[in-house]
Amino acid sequence: MSDDTIENESDTIEIGDTTVHRLGFGAMRLCGEKIIGAPDDEETAREVLERAVDLGVDLVDTADSYGPGVSERLIGEALGDRDDVLVATKAGLLRNSDGDWLAHGDPDYIRNQVLASLDRLRTDTIDLYQFHRPDPDTDFEDSVQTFAELKDDGFVREVGLSNVSVEQLETAREHVDVATVQNRYNLADRSSADVLEVCEENDIGFIPWAPIDADDIDEVGDTVDEIADAHDATRRQVALAWHLQHSDVVLPIPGTSNPEHLESNVAASQLSLEDEEVTRLTEASE
Repeated sequence: MSDDTIENESDTIEIGDTTVHRLGFGAMRLCGEKIIGAPDDEETAREVLERAVDLGVDLVDTADSYGPGVSERLIGEALGDRDDVLVATKAGLLRNSDGDWLAHGDPDYIRNQVLASLDRLRTDTIDLYQFHRPDPDTDFEDSVQTFAELKDDGFVREVGLSNVSVEQLETAREHVDVATVQNRYNLADRSSADVLEVCEENDIGFIPWAPIDADDIDEVGDTVDEIADAHDATRRQVALAWHLQHSDVVLPIPGTSNPEHLESNVAASQLSLEDEEVTRLTEASE
């Protein structure tokens, strides 16, 4: 496929009262190695963010634990004064000195974190605030209720969840309108298919993380390669096109710190797969 005129041509979806294109950008990779600390070249990181928005990307996803705080800060510096992009961030996950991810859903912690995120993002209200991961040491409903209160108090516009089960999603919906769910999902990993189904039934946006994981694509590589060759496209472009055609509520957020990779990802929104190809990809890991 040709990248001569690259722009985000993905369909749109409503997140609360805001309309965004379904192909977004994940800002985790803008941090340093292993998602810890600042990148070697912060200026390039900011340029990638600005370029993404210039290409028509109007959903940028991050989390307070990326860096920690680095990804949010870079977004604030690059996009803090723009009103044409929805910035989504998350709270409820920590990193220890070994780089392990640790769930932390304590209500007081979340209330403190939203203030820090607002400051780093250079905004008065967070567009979409997501509970990053349920904490086994904190009552799930207490954590979710905290997010609901932050919405009621005007700190956040919309509330989302991440890494949840169907049961947890339904429980959360008793406390707050859930705008989005962000779970791992891609060509080879369909473990959240039941969650996606609930999202489809209730018009909830579904944000698949690791949408173009290279190892997962390898598991269905033969099928992906055949379709990629037919369209003169890359493996990752085919995977992203599959996400966009697989379900109308899916919002893939591929991330990169490389401007060329960014443009290649956005160009995937211009790739139209045949229905038969979508079916082949869907069935490849079943």
